[in-house]
Amino acid sequence: MPKISVIMGIYNCESTLNEALKCIENQSETDWELILCDDGSSDNTYAFAKRFKSIHPDKVVLLQNDKNRGLNYTLNKCLSHAHGIYIARMDGDDRCSNLRFERELQVLENNKDIAIVSTDMTFFDESGTWGLIQHPDYPIEKDFLYGSPFCHAPCMVRKEAYDKVKGYTENNRLLRVEDYHLWIKMYAAGFRGINIHEPLYEMRDDRYAYSRRKFKYRINEAYVKILAVRMLDLPLYGYLFACRPIIVGLLPEKLYNKLHKKRLNDGKG
Repeated sequence: MPKISVIMGIYNCESTLNEALKCIENQSETDWELILCDDGSSDNTYAFAKRFKSIHPDKVVLLQNDKNRGLNYTLNKCLSHAHGIYIARMDGDDRCSNLRFERELQVLENNKDIAIVSTDMTFFDESGTWGLIQHPDYPIEKDFLYGSPFCHAPCMVRKEAYDKVKGYTENNRLLRVEDYHLWIKMYAAGFRGINIHEPLYEMRDDRYAYSRRKFKYRINEAYVKILAVRMLDLPLYGYLFACRPIIVGLLPEKLYNKLHKKRLNDGKG
């Protein structure tokens, strides 16, 4: 039984997958297995993943969806094949420090009351690093009013926490906010987490992509904020925070880009 199961949904990422897989291959903590699931790619992503599995036949499990089914379904499929004590995430177009698993594992093994650990995360594109996101050291329930208190892709979580809440909820109203909802479920079940204030993960992202986010995903975020108030027994004024994603979606693009850039430069996400 490996100590860490890394779950990775992959979709049309043949040009970046090698770099992401190398980050896992070169981790200082080597007691891991990798579960890859191709979510109906139309490029050579699956073939590339198959070659990587041939290099590490005892450490890699390769799955494939019959069609594109979304991240919630794909990660749950990976979870159903995971045997590790801890579950780590990674995306097929990102990078992370070679010390990431070691640092996260150390936190979880030294803090038995902690089930979730994530890290600071930088954003990069072909021009270099352009932003940083940070969350509170020890998120508490009220932090959920402001948004997800953990970065999803850099996280490592006790498998028992995933099992307790039955993984990701597969619902179209949770697309793009599946991780936010996952943390709410885990906190409602009594689990708690920590953020490591080291930028151990790098997300590849267009610096203006967030401003082009579809309005339906902002509605999904508002819906999850309402669920947070209900499930975590937060004050009724918390419902006002559910309006924020809608208001943000209505801002002029130029103004929104300016405000969002300032937040990322400040490390607030």
